[in-house]
Amino acid sequence: MKRLTALPRTILLLQMLVLLFAWLAVQADYRPGRAAPPDDELFRTIAALDDAVFDASNRCELEKFGAFFTDDLEFYHDQSGLMRSRQSLVEAVQKNICGNVRRELVRESLAVYPLHGFGAVQMGVHRFYHPGRDHIEPPGEARFIHLWQNTDGAWKITRVISYDHHSLAK
Repeated sequence: MKRLTALPRTILLLQMLVLLFAWLAVQADYRPGRAAPPDDELFRTIAALDDAVFDASNRCELEKFGAFFTDDLEFYHDQSGLMRSRQSLVEAVQKNICGNVRRELVRESLAVYPLHGFGAVQMGVHRFYHPGRDHIEPPGEARFIHLWQNTDGAWKITRVISYDHHSLAK
């Protein structure tokens, strides 16, 4: 029985290692100009989608927010671990984010890389503000990676990695 319970952990660990090595490979092979430039159609598309996703989140428009993610979403978070499914994400946003946190993209941090035949990788930094508590609670900041899939012109996020969460000094 122990092997059966260890197997899902092993698979999860392997998935996380694959994602980590993919990210490290991108970082190690980074050369300026490989990302889509800000005036590129792909960059503009993903930037507009990012705005729409987090406008819906910030307004707590959960049905609209959830529509940006695939049903089999995997969301890796450095503080809360792995969340599987769009429904789990929507429920977590409703419980923890709605009315408590406002997310803003740090625009100059945004990088978009094409994944030919699939979609795009979006990376950047975002900040989290606490409406009504900003005077006592400093903003938070984190890095993120979104894996966008384009299926017949419909863009959806399939995987999220959100990491390096920390508070900013006041």
